[in-house]
Amino acid sequence: MQAPLKPVAFSPLAIERIDRPDGTTLVRPVQPLGPYPDRLTDKLLEWAEKTPDALFMAERVNGAWNGVTYSEALTKARAIAGSILARGLSAERPVAILSGNSVAHALVGLGAMMAGVPYCPVSPAYSLVSRDFAKLDYVLKLLTPGLIFVEDCAPFGAAIQKVAGDGIEVVALRGSIAGRVITTFEALLDHADIARVDAVHAGVGGDTIAKFLLTSGSTGMPKAVINTQRMLCSNQVMIRDAMAFLKEKPPVIVDWLPWNHTFGGNHNVGLVLYNGGTLYIDDGRPVPGGMDATIRNLQEIAPSVYFNVPKGFEMLAGALKTDPALRTTFFSRLEAMFFAGAALSAHIWNALDEQSVGETGYRVPMLTGLGATETAPYAMAVTPETSRSGRVGNPVPGNEIKLIPNAGKLEVRVRGPNVTPGYWRAPELTAKAFDDEGFYCLGDALKPVDPDDYAKGFDFDGRISEDFKLASGTWVSVGPLRARFIGAFAPFVRDVVIAGINRDSLSAIAILDPDGCKAGLPELADITDIAQLAAAPALIAACRLRLAAFARSSTGSASKVSHMVILDAPPSIDAGEITDKGSINQRAVLEHRAYLVEALYAAEMPDFVISA
Repeated sequence: MQAPLKPVAFSPLAIERIDRPDGTTLVRPVQPLGPYPDRLTDKLLEWAEKTPDALFMAERVNGAWNGVTYSEALTKARAIAGSILARGLSAERPVAILSGNSVAHALVGLGAMMAGVPYCPVSPAYSLVSRDFAKLDYVLKLLTPGLIFVEDCAPFGAAIQKVAGDGIEVVALRGSIAGRVITTFEALLDHADIARVDAVHAGVGGDTIAKFLLTSGSTGMPKAVINTQRMLCSNQVMIRDAMAFLKEKPPVIVDWLPWNHTFGGNHNVGLVLYNGGTLYIDDGRPVPGGMDATIRNLQEIAPSVYFNVPKGFEMLAGALKTDPALRTTFFSRLEAMFFAGAALSAHIWNALDEQSVGETGYRVPMLTGLGATETAPYAMAVTPETSRSGRVGNPVPGNEIKLIPNAGKLEVRVRGPNVTPGYWRAPELTAKAFDDEGFYCLGDALKPVDPDDYAKGFDFDGRISEDFKLASGTWVSVGPLRARFIGAFAPFVRDVVIAGINRDSLSAIAILDPDGCKAGLPELADITDIAQLAAAPALIAACRLRLAAFARSSTGSASKVSHMVILDAPPSIDAGEITDKGSINQRAVLEHRAYLVEALYAAEMPDFVISA
């Protein structure tokens, strides 16, 4: 018998269904959206008055936690806002932040919003991982920022020198760049025109652009998604209306998710600010050698709600299994967990449930949903009772979805106050993103859990743009197939690209999970080079067995993968094959690795091709 769920307050997310004569269907929440403020920064003023000494945000400095209270954050944000106003910055000359999560980053963002000036958190990978800085150059030309902020000049110096024109002011917490004047972060704080700041802030409204968030298109070059104050504020009420427990006490989170993405930067930072909570910036991440810092932080700080990607939960489950003290702290006040970005494997979910039950007697709710950068991001969500891997639930209050039959699937579109008005300086892309009723076209497909009862929610059914036809004319549903493949090859494979457009059969290009390979095949533990790992006989033999079993379990040509290759080098961020958060661009990989696709379909296949 399954253990009971922890009794935590959630809304039921009841819906109504409207079937139209043209075959489309509207799905709307029954519960109306509650009121929301005009400005997200109104919540900073609110908590600075109600709980001035409560800790807003903290980070590790020389091993110890160092942070700002709500009162201190307001004082510093006001000063930064004054400096931004004095520089005449605007939407045409916004603030760009190149470095990652930090207290100073948060304060610059809050200051910009108080001044009514957009800011853009740019992926640090564009400066630190990229070799040609092409994406950073494109972004700076698209945004034309008047000010760039970096935490430390040293790692960002080369990128700034190459692509940031002399007319852009650079502000840094520390460091210098040869031949470049650097404004200190302290100089931004040396501004006391509070009356002007408060007057400008009062004029900020729902249509004011709060920030730009970058998202890559099919070409790999970023689009700047306009995020208005209305989007941010309404979305936080949607989150509170669904996760009702957030209304009961301020949340505490320990979080590494990058703020240049909507999950970390909008959902999580906003959730803390809106509800008067505390964010401990996690200096770890779920990569080799990076999880140690996360474990250390979770040993000290007990979160009330915990967010991560599936890989992070996988690594956390392993640590919880072997560390009783960590288990006790982690589950001591945990009310919910939330994953996004990919499906969470059943064995990891079960392991977390078992550990939770062992510590508390209850299963802590594991949540997920569906959203996008363009939806701020929260649009659809599960309830604890309906939550399953692959499930996205139903639209949350304030959102409505439209389902359109498309090549045998149901394409989903969304409308609500949390949806972007469009892409910055890209009117053609904006026009293509919306239908004639103002619904944003997500590009995703959904499948009802019960076609006769939409109240039971929906499962994710892949990306419409990824699907293709075999030479026989049979449609291949790539999203579900990828999920099945990754599950069948766990723990060896992190992701997979499916090939076979206009071919007679399907093939796969597998992206390895080095940690998983070494965990599953201990004899590979000493191999550090990914090319050597990909060529290891033990791994190839294991993949051949998995591929044969996967083929036997397939039901037809649209689900049977006959051949595969293992990618012997990391996907390239410069080639647009992968985003900085690890998402694979299927089209870019197939184009950039066309030689591998040809090898998979050659009359005489090379030795590195694995056959079922």
